[in-house]
Amino acid sequence: MSGSWSPAQIPDQDGRTVLVTGTTRGGLGHHTALELARRGARVVLAGRGQGKLDETVATIREEVPDAQLEQLVVDLSSLDSVRSAAGRASAIGAIDVLVNNVGVMAPPYHRTLDGFESQMATNHFGPFLFTGLLLPQLVDSGDARIVTVSSMAHRMARTAPVEDPRSSQGRYRRWPAYGQTKLANLLFTFEADRRLAAAGLPVKALAAHPGLAGTHLAANGQFGRSRGGVATILDAGVKAVSQSAAAGAWPSLMAATADLPGSTYCGPGGIRETRGRPQLVGCSSLARDVEQQRRLWEISEEAVGLRWP
Repeated sequence: MSGSWSPAQIPDQDGRTVLVTGTTRGGLGHHTALELARRGARVVLAGRGQGKLDETVATIREEVPDAQLEQLVVDLSSLDSVRSAAGRASAIGAIDVLVNNVGVMAPPYHRTLDGFESQMATNHFGPFLFTGLLLPQLVDSGDARIVTVSSMAHRMARTAPVEDPRSSQGRYRRWPAYGQTKLANLLFTFEADRRLAAAGLPVKALAAHPGLAGTHLAANGQFGRSRGGVATILDAGVKAVSQSAAAGAWPSLMAATADLPGSTYCGPGGIRETRGRPQLVGCSSLARDVEQQRRLWEISEEAVGLRWP
């Protein structure tokens, strides 16, 4: 499929339920939710704080006044929060699409209460548990898909994150650590798709990456904010060389709605996959390593206390 896909090709989403994580206003999740709501989907916005969820709901309704929007507060960096949110999410009923969009990028070193480095906790372990707990609702859809947002940064990873996640692996380097979490997203996607198919379940797993998109992710990761002093400078610099956040959401939308097989990876079709209309893209050989996929899966099951599918 060439890089000719656009949101104009999204089919009618009436009657479908989509849950999107990481929906802060102006980010990829916000724009993913907006376009799906515009096409008639019932969209569940999942995020850490009620206030930010309210902001995103208000912003979407400025463009789509009759949008079918619901909210779910969840902190993906906390396994307890994930379990609690998944319990509350049971009231949603069948879920047609789960978009694992939430992510943090290169923050200072921090370990969560669960003992995980914060990037791996938020970008992989939390979504791994959340997806597993929501699996019965995905199965109930009869034809569901899991879309996980990775990054070109997965190619930075020289090794797979298959060591004990609760032990220190030497000096923390924020960017290589970020790259490993994005590699984990792909290892997870390919292994999930294989296991779901082997189990005969009507759920497939796909991945997407936004290219270079003008979101607040870099500034928030570096400084914990997107405004004020050097954070404002970095945020403006990222936006100056990036495509819009709305365009960055297109690969996720393609993965969520186009007629594609499982284990598909969507990304921008322009120069070096940094921008442009989405198409099917490749990934590193490490991401396609079946043994590393299996090892990360087993480590993740042990780490979060859930075996699935």
